[in-house]
Amino acid sequence: MTRVIDLNADLGEDESPDGIARDIAIMNVVSSCNIATGGHAGSEKSMRTMLSAAKAKAIAPGAHPSYPDRAGFGRTSMNITLTDLVVSLTEQLRTIAAIAAEVGVALTHIKPHGALYNDAQDDPDLARLLVGIASQSRLPLMGMAGSLIQQASSEGNIGFITEAFIDRRYTSEGRLVPRSEAGAVIAQEDQRIRQGLDLARGAALTTQDGSTLTVPAQSLCLHSDSDGALETATKMRRALEQAGIVIGTLGL
Repeated sequence: MTRVIDLNADLGEDESPDGIARDIAIMNVVSSCNIATGGHAGSEKSMRTMLSAAKAKAIAPGAHPSYPDRAGFGRTSMNITLTDLVVSLTEQLRTIAAIAAEVGVALTHIKPHGALYNDAQDDPDLARLLVGIASQSRLPLMGMAGSLIQQASSEGNIGFITEAFIDRRYTSEGRLVPRSEAGAVIAQEDQRIRQGLDLARGAALTTQDGSTLTVPAQSLCLHSDSDGALETATKMRRALEQAGIVIGTLGL
């Protein structure tokens, strides 16, 4: 049976001319993208640019909401009430949905960003909150296999796409090593490619403590803000195709 894997990238987070050009170039490589919705980065202008490019290149565009934390790029857990968080996320999704309608493209999924993504994997209140947001938007969620988000999505009859990262180290519990720790981000390109191939094949990874772990994934994330992101994305796709793995959107 032919293995199919989605390649996704978080885009629209750097609104400089070089950042926009890089993101649009990455769209030539990936099959789906997650567009910043203003919580940690992004603006109506960047959303429109990214959605228009995704439509032109026929890749699946998703929303990439976060804690309302532009100062910290959404990478720090926030002391925010669930009510206030719902208000922020609802507004972020309403904004990108309205722009998508103007552009004439349908959003295909929701992938939380940064600290919100990581927190919600093991926080039942956040997991249920995100499922409620997804249910209102009638969109599937993207997150980690074996997480509370996956469990809550199943209970709420919301689609769920399992995701893994080619450029991040994992703990033995199947979570990402915090960026604050040394070695959390895989800097060497050959190691990123090797990890991406292992993930796509369902092979075990070596975790932070030296143990092995299999991380189920329907989609692989290629971070657009990593050093050499475009080159890594291009080589990752080529390596997958040479391994007989088909790049596709898994019904997104």
